[in-house]
Amino acid sequence: MSHTAHIPSHRKPRRNASAWALRSGVAGGVLSTLAVTGASTASATAEKPATETVEMPTITASLAQEATRSTAATQQAALDFELKDQQQRTSEAAEKAAADAKEKAERKAKAEAEHKAEAARKAAAEQAAEERASRSSERTTLGAASDAVSSAGSSATGSAATLVSFLKAQVGKAYVSGATGPSAYDCSGLTQAAFRTVGVDLPRVSGAQSTAGTSVSLDALQPGDLLYWGSAGSAYHVGVYIGDGKFIGAQNSSTGVVEQTLDWDPPTGAVRVL
Repeated sequence: MSHTAHIPSHRKPRRNASAWALRSGVAGGVLSTLAVTGASTASATAEKPATETVEMPTITASLAQEATRSTAATQQAALDFELKDQQQRTSEAAEKAAADAKEKAERKAKAEAEHKAEAARKAAAEQAAEERASRSSERTTLGAASDAVSSAGSSATGSAATLVSFLKAQVGKAYVSGATGPSAYDCSGLTQAAFRTVGVDLPRVSGAQSTAGTSVSLDALQPGDLLYWGSAGSAYHVGVYIGDGKFIGAQNSSTGVVEQTLDWDPPTGAVRVL
């Protein structure tokens, strides 16, 4: 057993940083005062023999107040620094949240735009497919109608035969607007000249010719029937059905008078003149 074990410990508990700062400030002030006082005393004793006892200076109220203000200023500076640091962290967090929200909104908008574009492309493709199917159906129907009229009357007789013969003789001649033959025709000029060969006097223009006879269905055509394009009474083009699913007409300045199948340029309607 140590020879000092019976001596009780008089060590005081460790003080916190603030207490130590205060003690250091106070101690520093005291030591400075003592140093000044000691210097003065030494100077005085050097001149005269020591006959008086020197007393230690005491801590004045102003020195204590100065130490308190110094400690308070240090604590306030620490608080200000902590507050600024917290504000900076809060600002950075808010900026990051705003950037994340903006990026999320941009991704959402881009996804929606791509979805709409894809839907539009799909709708356009479906519409194009429907249009192709419709055109194919129309061609099939017209072909069937042409076959029907061909089997019903593929050869012309009587006045119709004379009419068809005249028209075939005009194939290859030029198309000239307003011309009525014999070297060039427009569409209604050709049909007027053809029907005149069998004693039928048609009006001069296409619109009037389209109502000059009895309306007939395109699936019941006979050689010599007058075909028209556009609305009855306001047709913009006419020709003559010659049998076997074909017609002859003065089409335009590029083709002149031609013989073609009905599906090459499907007519709108027909009238029976003979």
